[in-house]
Amino acid sequence: MGGELLLCGRVAAVTGAGNGLGAAEALALAAAGARLVLNDLPGDALDAVADRIRAAGGEAVVCPGDVAEFSTGQALLDRAVTAFGGLDILVNNAGVLRDRMIFSMSEQEWDAVVRVHLRGHFVTTRFATAYWRERGKATGGPVYARIVNTSSEAFLLGSAGQPNYAAAKGGIVALTLATARGCARYGVRANAICPRARTAMTGELMGPAPDGPDPLSPARVAPLVTYLAGPAGARVTGEVFVVHGDVVALLGPPTVRAAFHAAGGEWSVSELDATLGPVFTDDPPRPGFVCEETLPLADTTFGEDRERTAR
Repeated sequence: MGGELLLCGRVAAVTGAGNGLGAAEALALAAAGARLVLNDLPGDALDAVADRIRAAGGEAVVCPGDVAEFSTGQALLDRAVTAFGGLDILVNNAGVLRDRMIFSMSEQEWDAVVRVHLRGHFVTTRFATAYWRERGKATGGPVYARIVNTSSEAFLLGSAGQPNYAAAKGGIVALTLATARGCARYGVRANAICPRARTAMTGELMGPAPDGPDPLSPARVAPLVTYLAGPAGARVTGEVFVVHGDVVALLGPPTVRAAFHAAGGEWSVSELDATLGPVFTDDPPRPGFVCEETLPLADTTFGEDRERTAR
């Protein structure tokens, strides 16, 4: 799709838009011609992003509030409809961290992270998809509807100090897939990204930014979000991407490593031990259901070998 204003006339809602990834994504969507409804907790940061969009000639309104509250989800949709006449794009980005080992984590630390990330994604998705379903029924066909959710490689790696965050991000992938399958008939296209970006939330993990251009700038993630929100997004749904720097990696679905069948049609514990024992021989054992292959992406497949791999 050529042209810089590929989203001209479209209406996009972005959560967590006050800073970091959400702000970068909102600015990129506005630069592509979208009209923005910005959500975050109340504060000057959210207004500042809206002011930047307007100063650049774009259109933006704010809808502050707790994204995990149903009232905020309804208000976000209502603001889009009253300010711009509808909603076409939803970008879910709001999140918090409460890092702790599982044996030290408090009830409040678990609930806060799962609530903002997973419940927050659900709330906005629930209202947006209900709106698009009704629009589709009224018009007699699919509508323009895009959802970009924010997951994390933490769900692939089982981040030891982030059990709440990893669980929420895994849930977001499942929510994305269920939405893509359940709402396809109405025109909804739902995808998830796993970004690596240096933000206030990840600053301690990522470390300080370099003196020159930052390969982990949130601005490096925004083009993929704009692409998925655009016309080409009609061909992409139920997918999960890792994105950072010059990398956009498309993840494959989980695979079956091996399948076993009971000799007599019904398993016994002793037969399971005889069958599975030779498979799991590491001592001490290592977690098997992880995807550490994503970690070196920047240095291997999508780095120097880019041209060879493309062929």
